[in-house]
Amino acid sequence: MKAAPGRLRDTAEEIARSTGLRVQIIGGTLIAALPPCGKHAGTVRRLRRRLDRRLPAGLAGYQVSSVGTPEDDEDYATPDLVVLPTDWGRSDEWLADPRDTALAVEVLSRTERASGSTPGADWYGAAGVAALLTVDPRKGIWTYFTHPRDGAYRGVLHGRYGEPVPLTAPFTGELPTVELPLYAPRR
Repeated sequence: MKAAPGRLRDTAEEIARSTGLRVQIIGGTLIAALPPCGKHAGTVRRLRRRLDRRLPAGLAGYQVSSVGTPEDDEDYATPDLVVLPTDWGRSDEWLADPRDTALAVEVLSRTERASGSTPGADWYGAAGVAALLTVDPRKGIWTYFTHPRDGAYRGVLHGRYGEPVPLTAPFTGELPTVELPLYAPRR
């Protein structure tokens, strides 16, 4: 959905408030998605618990927190999980600065390609988010994007469920992906 400049954010906030849908503005386009299924939420929960053990002091994992983009006051994404400074938990702001975002995690939905409800690496890289982890429960694969420069990620690593994600600084160790659930085949 396109709206007049300066009004798209108002429209997005009203849709989210009145419907409970997950709403984002990616590349100037308003995107609304249904709440995720249980396996999606379970994947986010497992990843957060595992990630919390690998966070250095001063960082924490947050769900339902949005990240803005410096170039466009209208654009923002709401990743499934985001790692921000612990001060974020005391902030009255609703949009986190992407330069403060150590990691964004997106778990793809069953209908991801059709809905386009998750921003891709291009958006996060251009915004300057330090790292992005995408997890695909349809195929049991993950992709870890790191080192954004000039609007794109320079490091890209692919893996399968069961293979740990080798986290980059400021994180320590590897993020296990064993026992992440797969979506049931579509009928």
